[in-house]
Amino acid sequence: MNFSTLFRKKSANAIVQEGGDGEHSGLNRVLTVKDLTFFGIAAIIGGGTFSAIGNACFSGGPAVVLLYVMCAVACGFTAMCYAEFASRVPVSGSAYTYAYVSFGELFAWIIGWALIMEYSIGNIYIAFSWSGYFTNLLETFHIHLPEWLTINYKSAQDAFVANKGDEGLMAWQNAPVLGGLKIIFDLPAVVVNLLITYLVYRGTKESKNFSNVMVYIKLAIIVLVIVVGAFYVDIANWTPFMPNGFSGVMGGVSAVFFAYIGFDAVSTLAEESKNPQRDLPKGMIYSLVICTVVFIVLALVITGMVSYQLLGVSDPLAEIFALKGVKWMLFIVSIAAVVAMTSVLLVFQMGQPRIWMTMSRDGLMPKKFAEIHPKYKTPGFATIVTGLVVGIPIFFTDENFVLDFTSIGTLFAFVLVCGGVLMLSPQSEADLAERATKGKFRIPYINSKYIFPTLCLLGFGLVQYYLPTFFPETFSYSENFFSHNIPMVIFIILCMVMAVLAFLKNLSLIPLLGLISCCYLLTGMAVSNWMWFGSWLVIGLVVYFTYSYKNSKLNTEKA
Repeated sequence: MNFSTLFRKKSANAIVQEGGDGEHSGLNRVLTVKDLTFFGIAAIIGGGTFSAIGNACFSGGPAVVLLYVMCAVACGFTAMCYAEFASRVPVSGSAYTYAYVSFGELFAWIIGWALIMEYSIGNIYIAFSWSGYFTNLLETFHIHLPEWLTINYKSAQDAFVANKGDEGLMAWQNAPVLGGLKIIFDLPAVVVNLLITYLVYRGTKESKNFSNVMVYIKLAIIVLVIVVGAFYVDIANWTPFMPNGFSGVMGGVSAVFFAYIGFDAVSTLAEESKNPQRDLPKGMIYSLVICTVVFIVLALVITGMVSYQLLGVSDPLAEIFALKGVKWMLFIVSIAAVVAMTSVLLVFQMGQPRIWMTMSRDGLMPKKFAEIHPKYKTPGFATIVTGLVVGIPIFFTDENFVLDFTSIGTLFAFVLVCGGVLMLSPQSEADLAERATKGKFRIPYINSKYIFPTLCLLGFGLVQYYLPTFFPETFSYSENFFSHNIPMVIFIILCMVMAVLAFLKNLSLIPLLGLISCCYLLTGMAVSNWMWFGSWLVIGLVVYFTYSYKNSKLNTEKA
């Protein structure tokens, strides 16, 4: 094996000819800027809004709004990088395709493998959250499902072992037994996965219409939640603003960042967009701005209504109105949550098959994944496999595991996208003018030669002034050295290295800030997250070297 072949790249022109020119993909081009924006909102406002926001507020208190702003800034820079790539390479595949152009095949494979976590495994978490709210909605109509059909096996087993948790205990004690094994599974989660898979299989136009209607409904209900909740805000609940310190705020990074990853899904719909080079950037950025405003206002309202200590539940929006005795809002919140999470399932279930389809075109996955259904014009086989990848783990995993697993994989993908744009971006105004094309999005070039090193020095100075023990504690051995110190030490070294490169190479500022901000968020991940992610990457590399490397289209063309 020639080491250099691991980093063989595909040209943007070759990729466009294979699927982005509207003639070779076989997919229906039906999506407008409005549709793409709504798909972005559909993917972003979902589990992170109705479920994960509770754990984030419980960890960081009212100061969690700072984390939402930080994640929004990081995602804003990243969205601009995605937008530039989407304009340069208007095909399905998301960060996978972009990495193939900028870093080469091995990194492209790693990104594609990581995106399986973002879409497929992330949808497992959404399915569990959807089930919880749907079950509550059924209860309002006095329809009760047995506990052993509304909880996953692992959660029920953990509740039995710990001897706590009414639902889990009842499920374990009352579940029927078949062949010595207790029959416990989350039926609503399984059913909604089947229905969404069928809808995505049938076509993009049908999915688009369904998604747009759900976005209108959930935005209207979220506005109602904010307006009604504002009347119950007690500013005393905002004190202390940062009860667990900044480490507590960063402790919610997995939950908060999970809420933002949806804008990435828009980039997978390039080949079904009417004008992807113009519309994809707008769709991603519009959806990100709208959702950031919603998240910040919503976080302020719920932390103002009740103490942050009461928000560590799976259904925080329902919990706050229950505590305030506003029972009529419980029904509305449940409807909003079901609608919101259904739309997230829909968009993520559309994204994953299209990534596999693109990888299959490149020979990195079996050809079957690239097949387009002759009638519905969708990647039919890849869609069915995605439904299985989401549906089967529902029977044996739980939501907490998949939440952390998904966030770290997505952040890793974002880092490479920002790094890829940084490598491809112009290094001067003259380069930018030469490469600019009418109607295509380009990140404004801002020379970071002096700006970024100054920002680093200013940042380190402020940290030293306000937290004089930060650097001595970071660079000294302690009990949490491997869980906190090592990631932070690596981050500080990265900042210094990039400051030197910025000065020497005149790097573009915006993708550089995207790279650094995403790397900073990665420092908030726990050791267990890195261990699981590392294990996942090892499995992916085994698959690459045993199948994908040999069957790569670049390899077979060369042969």
